[in-house]
Amino acid sequence: MFERIKVKKLNDHIYLMDDNGEATGYLVIGDKKALVIDTMNGYENVYEVVRTLTDLPLMVVNTHGHCDHIFGNIYFDEAYMNPDDNEVAKEHMAFQEFVEACKKHNLHMPPFKPIKDGDVIDLGGLTLDIISLPGHTPGGICLLLKEDRVLFTGDGINHGLWMQLNESKMLKELLNNLDKIMYVTKEADYILHGHAQEMDNISLITALRDGVADLIETKGEGDKDYEWFGGVDKQHLFGDGKSAICYSIDKL
Repeated sequence: MFERIKVKKLNDHIYLMDDNGEATGYLVIGDKKALVIDTMNGYENVYEVVRTLTDLPLMVVNTHGHCDHIFGNIYFDEAYMNPDDNEVAKEHMAFQEFVEACKKHNLHMPPFKPIKDGDVIDLGGLTLDIISLPGHTPGGICLLLKEDRVLFTGDGINHGLWMQLNESKMLKELLNNLDKIMYVTKEADYILHGHAQEMDNISLITALRDGVADLIETKGEGDKDYEWFGGVDKQHLFGDGKSAICYSIDKL
């Protein structure tokens, strides 16, 4: 039915939506409301995808302001995001291809409503705590689904963490922010990040934290180059040796 977005049921009320292998969004269905976490690239109508799974009232939350997490907002009336990422989102919303596509299809981005650290989302039988994690972007957030012990992390915690972006925080600040939320390792068993295909063990956050600490201590000595569309920076392997923190020297 849908060419790009493929849906995978993870348990009785969590669905993973994979957008052509480029980005991942989630649908969490409670007794009274349903929550969309990140809306991916916007090439396909994620609202229609969600409506094949639930007819409950919907709430949309963006984990951060990058295009592959917010562009699908165009199919909804509103979305919540940490205001600290408003400037990041504004920059991405100005991408020429996106502006032209919105004009062509008579679509527009709905307003962002604020959400912050400590807020709680009640879906009826399911509750999610908002946890701030500045690092990848200034306003990145995680969502802790208490009943299922699952932490949704966007791009803030994953196997390929980008810290080379202009908007990314200094690595020492990221380490400090990770230390502040290490308590979640006792409250969650699994992680679902913004480019996942399945659940990761919560130990990923500890491996990432230790990798950042190691990078700071070694100052990236021996790290190899990392080529991306913005140029060439560095990458520091951590955990299983297949995961990496991508960074620019000025973030050390």
